[in-house]
Amino acid sequence: MNKWVGPGVGIGITLVVAITALGVVSSSVGSAKQRLVTPVAEKPQVAVANQAEVGYCTPRFKEVLERVLHSCGLAAGEDRRGCKPADVKTFASISDEDFNELFTPLKERGAVLMFDTGKEDLDTAAQKLLDEKWFERKGARYFFVVARASKTGTQAKNRALSHRRANSVMFHIKQTAKDDPDVDKKVGLLWLGNEFAQLSKSYCSWNNSRSDKKCDEEAINRSAFVSWVDCRL
Repeated sequence: MNKWVGPGVGIGITLVVAITALGVVSSSVGSAKQRLVTPVAEKPQVAVANQAEVGYCTPRFKEVLERVLHSCGLAAGEDRRGCKPADVKTFASISDEDFNELFTPLKERGAVLMFDTGKEDLDTAAQKLLDEKWFERKGARYFFVVARASKTGTQAKNRALSHRRANSVMFHIKQTAKDDPDVDKKVGLLWLGNEFAQLSKSYCSWNNSRSDKKCDEEAINRSAFVSWVDCRL
């Protein structure tokens, strides 16, 4: 038997449905507002540090690295290419020993390319080692080249010689990575002459292109240190 439902009951049902819907909307708006206020809580945390970060990416290293990027031509929009000794002294603001110590943790990551006295040409062994290190990128963003000259000769001569050695490394990299249009944005060149951050004989134990030959302080400073740097700024 059907019962007649009065208009008041219908209005009541409509009100209940409307109130319920309003409550759902209000709850949704409230949740959305909470997500906007605290968005981090809603997003999965992404780990940005890796093994290399833990090893040598100290605040001091990152500080110098950032200065190198802006001072030596790697920053966006920069036309210059590389840093000479005076530049390094200015932007690094650290002693020779401290500057070299910054790169010590890269001993296993990098290598030292050796040159003949007064020469800037890469021999076959140096080219081979450079290629090996270039292709060991492992997702790193910047490749450092730190060229030096030994104490033999004048300061001006050795500044020019270390510059040519850095350019020789860059030229070979461009030949190796000729299909990479962004190679200029990845390589940072520093040439230190013989006046800044000379290496001690202890660096002869590093991976170098003439490991089968006698190494002393003169020899290790006729060189270019190369390495990818994994730190994230």
